[in-house]
Amino acid sequence: MTVLILTTEEDVTADMVIVHLNARAVPVVRLDPADLTGGAALSGEYVHGAFRGHLSSGGRLVSLDGVRSVWVRRPGAPAARARRPSPWLTEESAQALYGMLRSSGARWMNDPDAAHRARHKPWQLRLAQSCGLPVPATLITTFPQAARDFAGRYPDLVVKPVSGAHPQDPPRAVPTSRVAPDADFSAVAFGPTLFQRRVAKRADIRLTAVGERLLAARQPVTADARPDEVDVRFASTTVPWEPAEVPARIAEGVRAYLRGAQLAYGAFDFVEDADGTWWFLECNQSGQFGFIEVDTGQPIARTIAEWLAGPPGHRSSRLDGAGSTAC
Repeated sequence: MTVLILTTEEDVTADMVIVHLNARAVPVVRLDPADLTGGAALSGEYVHGAFRGHLSSGGRLVSLDGVRSVWVRRPGAPAARARRPSPWLTEESAQALYGMLRSSGARWMNDPDAAHRARHKPWQLRLAQSCGLPVPATLITTFPQAARDFAGRYPDLVVKPVSGAHPQDPPRAVPTSRVAPDADFSAVAFGPTLFQRRVAKRADIRLTAVGERLLAARQPVTADARPDEVDVRFASTTVPWEPAEVPARIAEGVRAYLRGAQLAYGAFDFVEDADGTWWFLECNQSGQFGFIEVDTGQPIARTIAEWLAGPPGHRSSRLDGAGSTAC
């Protein structure tokens, strides 16, 4: 049976996994939904109580009955590269593609509905709390006085976007930054702003979860690190990531989080304080892992390939209780 990977043409992260699928002689079809209705095509037939569907991409034809798993890696907007793209054509193509894939019974990494919900950072923070993961004191507000009161209780704060990357083309990452002691909070009235108590960290942690497998990496903070460098993505350190043991409490909380979020994959970011506590920052449901594998040698790509190549009856992330966030 075939593994279907929905992603852009230039995706090195997907390439790393495909190498392992090829080594296992598992058929792979790579499709970018943006190629509908040009380089990719689809067809589905619902007749006499039965469903038959087919996808074509790159000259390859696959029956949806033969798809064992779907990896929603970095797909483009459906029909974005059509001869005459439009919002209407994108919606039509999305309904057709994802609706047919749901009709196939394939396993998902990750289910599109679950992944969309999991992008919401306020929802992430509440789910992490309910799953027993330590979460720094956080405020999301458009009330300037609420921000002032919060800063009075937690004088050392960072500010970060609620949604993530700025939606320009190409998207621009917005760094987490420290809040100045004399900050004027009046501007929060113009848009939701996320403030969080700064954790004096001794290390950054990236925990990659693939099904039940947890692979954690740790990057220590050097003694000469600048105190304003709070965002690991923009830090000037050259210290490599190293494998790390996952504390039992964190492992239990992360697995509960995945169940509550109905995800098969998640890239979790934590910071470790001087006492060794791992504080939850966020979970990226499609986060990169290549840089971690290069530094640590951890078999993340192989683990993903093994999950995707698993038998159809394997535990999946399909929405059996849509909307549930219980841990």
